[in-house]
Amino acid sequence: MRGALENIRRAFHSDAQADRVVPPSGFTAQLILFAAGAMAFLAVFALALSLASGRLAERWGEELARSATIRIAAPSDQRQAQTEAALRILETTRGIAQARALSDDEQAALLAPWFGEGLELAALPVPRLIEVIETSEGMDAAGLRLRLAAEVPGAVLDDHSRWRAPLVKAASRLRLLGWAAIILIAAVTAAMVTLAANAALAANAQLIAVLRLVGAKDDYIAHAFIRRFTLRALIGAAVGMVLGMIAVIFLPSGGDDAASFLTGLGFQGLHWLLPLLIPPLAAAVAFAATRMAAKRTLEGLS
Repeated sequence: MRGALENIRRAFHSDAQADRVVPPSGFTAQLILFAAGAMAFLAVFALALSLASGRLAERWGEELARSATIRIAAPSDQRQAQTEAALRILETTRGIAQARALSDDEQAALLAPWFGEGLELAALPVPRLIEVIETSEGMDAAGLRLRLAAEVPGAVLDDHSRWRAPLVKAASRLRLLGWAAIILIAAVTAAMVTLAANAALAANAQLIAVLRLVGAKDDYIAHAFIRRFTLRALIGAAVGMVLGMIAVIFLPSGGDDAASFLTGLGFQGLHWLLPLLIPPLAAAVAFAATRMAAKRTLEGLS
C-alpha cells in the first residue's frame, strides 16, 4: 500500500529535469487529451443511464406492486350492482388503502389511444374497472380472489404481477448495460493510453539509450512518461466530464411525476457528485496502463 501511494505521489510530483524526457507536444499529447476527454464525456452519459435505469426500476416496482385492478365483466343490467358489491368487499379487506370505480370518461381516456377520442362506452361491452391501491403491508390477493369469486362472479382481480416483473427486469438489465458501458469505456481508455505510451517510448528510444549511458535508471525514465501521460489523462477527462455534465443539465426534464424514461435521464441529489470521480479514475487507468507499457517497452529496449 505504501509503495502504491509513493508511486502516485511521484506521478504528480513536478520534476522539470525528468519532464524533458517526454516531448511536451506531438500527436501523443493530442491523442491522450482527446481520448480521455471523449471517454469521460461518454462515461457521464453511461453513468446517468445506469442511475436513471435504477430509479426507473424502483419506481415501476413500487407503483405496480402497490396497485391492482378489478374488472367487472358482467351483463350491463348487473354491472352496477356487482361493482358496488365489489367495492363493499374491498372496504373490509385488509391491506387496501383505497378503491374506486373508474368513471366512463376515465375509461374512455384509457381506450383513446386505440379507439380514438369520443368513444361511446355504451356501444361496446367494456367491463367496469375498479382501481385498487394497497397499503405498505399489501393485501392477500389469493384470499380476495376467492371472496370475489363467491360473492361477485363477474369480478376478475389483476395484481399486475405479470406486467411488473418484465418491466422491472428490463430496467435492471438497462442499468447493468450502463455499468458495462462504463467498464468498456475504461478498457478503451487503457488501450488508447497504452498505444500512445508505446508510441512515445519507441519514438524516444535513442534518448532513452543516452539516458541509460549517463546513469539514468529505468524507474526514473518510466516515471517521466507515467507522470506526463497521467496528467494528460486527468486534464482531458476533467474537460470531458465538465462538458458531459453541462450536456446532462440541458437534457429535457419532465419532473418527478414524468413517466417517460428519457425525461428522467440525469442525476439527482448527491448523484451529481459521482461524475467527479471520473477524472481521478481516468488518471488511475492511465497511470496503470502507462506503467505496464513503460516496463514492457524498456525491457524490450535493453
